Amino acid sequence: MNMSDVKPFRILGIQQIAIGGPDKQRLKSLWVDMLGLQVKSTFVSERENVDEDICALGAGPHAVEVDLMQPLDLEKKPAVHTTPLNHVGLWVDDLPKAVEWMTAHGVRFAPGGIRPGAAGHDICFIHPKANDQFPIGGEGVLIELVQAPAEVIAALG
Repeated sequence: MNMSDVKPFRILGIQQIAIGGPDKQRLKSLWVDMLGLQVKSTFVSERENVDEDICALGAGPHAVEVDLMQPLDLEKKPAVHTTPLNHVGLWVDDLPKAVEWMTAHGVRFAPGGIRPGAAGHDICFIHPKANDQFPIGGEGVLIELVQAPAEVIAALG
């Protein structure tokens, strides 16, 4: 492997899993009432057609978010409820370098670029489908890359 192929970033661990359904109260019956996760916050975005409860599994830098999502409008896109396991989020130690390197190596990213996410960290998404220009995608899975804060990098890095 030549030096240009050395990755300038590291994937540190799972940041979140996002689960969608037509009614997040039904999701909460399992994840909160039965499994005991705590709702940390909520996030509503008309642009992303989502009303979500952000739950915590574990604590500190090892905590994993479990986002329980329902669409604001069942008829609009994105349809966060049509894929029950909506996406998996991965902590990355240097998001801009990761996106730059992966793009140069054929990874397709979803529109929107790097932007603030619901939990306050910068995020972007690897597209679930490859195309001719970018032959590497999530093979049907939407993957969120999340900029890890310093305490997560220290704990998981």
